[in-house]
Amino acid sequence: MAGDIGALERNETWIVEQLLAGKRPFGCKWVYKIKRHAYGSVERYKVRLVAKGFTQIEGHDFHETFAPVAKLVTVRCLLTIALSRGWALHQLDVNNTFLHGDLDEEVSM
Repeated sequence: MAGDIGALERNETWIVEQLLAGKRPFGCKWVYKIKRHAYGSVERYKVRLVAKGFTQIEGHDFHETFAPVAKLVTVRCLLTIALSRGWALHQLDVNNTFLHGDLDEEVSM
C-alpha cells in the first residue's frame, strides 16, 4: 500500500486544502484484492483507492456520467480479426495506471 500512496503523491493526484464552506466531501476507501496463480498460490496483492461515488446526488454533486469501457462484443471482434490475420496477441498489466481528464468542478474527498 505504501507504494501505491507514493505513486499517487508522485503523480500529484490530489491537493490537500481546507474544505470550502458549504461543500460536502465524498468518502473513500481502500479496496484490496489478492491475485492468484492458476494453481492457487498468491501472485501479488493489489490495492486501489476509490471514492464512494454512490453518495453523490444528481444535479447537486454531478450532472452527467461517463465511463470509457470496452464492450465484450468489441473485444471479441478484435480477437476474431487478430486470429484471422495471424496477429500475435499479448496481455499487459500496467502498474499504477492513471486516467487523465479535465474536471470542470472541484471534487472534495
